[in-house]
Amino acid sequence: MKTISPGVAHTIPKDLRIVLESNKGVCGTWNELTPLARNEWICWIISVKKEATRTAHITRLCEDLKKGKRRPCCWAGCSHRT
Repeated sequence: MKTISPGVAHTIPKDLRIVLESNKGVCGTWNELTPLARNEWICWIISVKKEATRTAHITRLCEDLKKGKRRPCCWAGCSHRT
């Protein structure tokens, strides 16, 4: 099992962990993000209601990290951050 850095308020959900563990490049970029940035990605993924949307968010996270994006776009941010 690879070391995957957590967020601040959220733990990494199992489906995201599986994707990160199976994609070395994305996992490396993920671990380089700040804890707050990782937290925002996690919250962005878990905040949706439909499984298809959640899967699409995980796919987009991988694509965006490969492009150098550090945070989810067009999202107000994690409401759980204090």
